[in-house]
Amino acid sequence: MNDLTMQASRLAVVLEEDPDAAATLSLQLRTLGMESRYCRQGQHLIGEVVARRPHLVIMALEFGQHDGFSMLRRLAECGYRGRVLLLSGVERKIVRIAERLGQALGLSMLLSLDKPMRLAELRQRLEDDAPDDEPDALHPCRLEELDRAFARQEITLHYQPQFELSTGRLSGVEALVRWAHPVAGLLVPGRFLPLLTPDQNRHLTRRVLQLALEDAHRWRQAGLSLSLSVNVTADDLMCPELLSLVSEGRRTLGESPVVLEITETAAMEDELLGSEVAARLHLSGLEVSVDDFGVGFSSLARLQLLPISELKVDRSFVSRLLEDSQDAAIVEAVALLGRRLGIRVVAEGIEDLACLPTLERFGCTHAQGFGLGRPMPAADILALAGAQSPIRASSAASGASPGSTP
Repeated sequence: MNDLTMQASRLAVVLEEDPDAAATLSLQLRTLGMESRYCRQGQHLIGEVVARRPHLVIMALEFGQHDGFSMLRRLAECGYRGRVLLLSGVERKIVRIAERLGQALGLSMLLSLDKPMRLAELRQRLEDDAPDDEPDALHPCRLEELDRAFARQEITLHYQPQFELSTGRLSGVEALVRWAHPVAGLLVPGRFLPLLTPDQNRHLTRRVLQLALEDAHRWRQAGLSLSLSVNVTADDLMCPELLSLVSEGRRTLGESPVVLEITETAAMEDELLGSEVAARLHLSGLEVSVDDFGVGFSSLARLQLLPISELKVDRSFVSRLLEDSQDAAIVEAVALLGRRLGIRVVAEGIEDLACLPTLERFGCTHAQGFGLGRPMPAADILALAGAQSPIRASSAASGASPGSTP
């Protein structure tokens, strides 16, 4: 790693009109081991990004002649590949629109921070970012590295545990791909998925499914039956090979469900999940989950017709459940919808276990997040299943019992 890359990995560029707020943020970043450069104008920010390639851009949504929306577009146009954290005191709906725009532009958006900024909240955002490697460790022109990764079996999986709220038991896992890069270390998906060609993407999906089914089979042999969730794309669902691969692997898992997760946006495009493909998945005993539910604009009438088994409430709503009445109302409405449709409702992004009783009262059936368990290698899942669940531990500490609600 050269000096420029090391400096970039510790550098944040801050765009903020209020010098006092910028000074406070600079002090907080230094406490967390990061240096910062302060900009008062959008053009200055773009110049710093191009020259220094920082790991993080922090910017307010409202300032001067420009606003955060125009700056997000300019960051995308200049090819920025680091993270973006929005600061705002404006209405939460406006912030969500900005976050979705950044994601649509291909930017890596962190959950926003409200003003005034608190050190604990900033630390949590940066920890959630989980920078296992440097943002410029890979360059788009080096796609041959990805092909070698398959040949060298550098693609591996970690598993995010999922717990049943009513009992507190470990009920399932979500397979999350990692790349054990020989130089950059363990890379999370955001570092390499954008580089994949369509053929590489299909190859990766097949590899992930094979590894996940093999691990699930080993857990089954050890007496542990868990639902297995794997993220797929809309193109993956159209591939006949995927159906045969999962159907063959599922025969060794008994009654353990295999769940294919697709994002809400993809699920609602072009009637995809209402097509022959989704019906064949259902008839083959496979389950379909709609991930990140609530961030897109779903047709509820269409959702009612889809052969789905699960809705996953997006973490952007769950993370502020106890502070934001609008977020709480959305989570409650999704849980009610799932209950009426007879499907599971999974709350994602659990950080604070204090929200679990409210989620269960709303009607959510399952939960996952760093507060319950971080993604871990397959070998650690058996140990987790044998330990006291974090939900039971939290209930014991509060004097409540799993399944009770206030």
